[in-house]
Amino acid sequence: MSAAFSAAVAFSPPLPRPLLSCRSTVLLHHRRRVVLARRLNRLSSFRKCHLCRCRCPGLNLYAAGTITCNQVKMGDNVDDETCELVSGIDLTIGDEQDSIRAYLLKAVKNNNGTGVLLLSDIFGFEDSSTRDFAYRVACNGYNVLVPDLFRGNPWKKGQPFTEFEQWLTRHPPSMVAKDIDASTKWLIDEFAAAGISKKLGIIGFCYGGGKLVETLARDRQAHFGTGVCFYASGVDTSLAKDLRVPILFISGDKEDDVCPVNRLREMEKCIDGSRVVVYYGRGNGFVHRPDSQEEDGDAEDAFAITRSWLHDILIASKNLVL
Repeated sequence: MSAAFSAAVAFSPPLPRPLLSCRSTVLLHHRRRVVLARRLNRLSSFRKCHLCRCRCPGLNLYAAGTITCNQVKMGDNVDDETCELVSGIDLTIGDEQDSIRAYLLKAVKNNNGTGVLLLSDIFGFEDSSTRDFAYRVACNGYNVLVPDLFRGNPWKKGQPFTEFEQWLTRHPPSMVAKDIDASTKWLIDEFAAAGISKKLGIIGFCYGGGKLVETLARDRQAHFGTGVCFYASGVDTSLAKDLRVPILFISGDKEDDVCPVNRLREMEKCIDGSRVVVYYGRGNGFVHRPDSQEEDGDAEDAFAITRSWLHDILIASKNLVL
């Protein structure tokens, strides 16, 4: 791991007064109070968490955030999900001539050493729902990198859909693939090449789910150990023959035109160890952007499956003595 990165993580200034208090392992970031209340009510295990902002040197960063979580007493019948200290750092990947922004969320306490690349949906890496999910993954011990796949020009909520095709042409697949590969290389240099992480994980939502499949198909060096693909759009089933690691596909069936379940089933049959989990009556985005209490319950279940999947493949298998 680079000296600059180690220095940034080791830096621990006095914590300012907490800006936000919550009672869960979902580490919330810039959310409206009414949304906070709805999402907090759905969690099965509770924590007292404080979100603070601080400054860290190095890494071309724009800002850094630190989240401290203090466990509160719970009954014996409650699943005690580990609560971590997580640092958040804005950084740039690439050189001065060609670079992209990204956001790294790193578990500081009990870090399992594993890097995870998270590919956003069309709303981009700064979308609060995407960052909430990334925080939660990091809170389970991971180092989560969320790159800006759209170079500062994500699809804006409320934008007329008639403009979508024109917007999409501004993000050619070759450019997006290049940025994903640069982000992968960054994770490799920081974690895998240093011997800290044996394999990387990758997560993708919708647009990012389709890019996840493409990324794993061109992963000739087998840097990734698995992927978790949420309601992927634009999945190319012909790439199944090039996929060498198991993928967990999670989707609803409500918007079958966006993410056809039968297409996911085809992928499942072709990729050893893969699994498809379908939540009937659910649409696109229900896991990281639930709109009702019913969706909240399925979102919690999907996250639990995701957590176990990543642990079993990336962590438990890494610790096996052959």
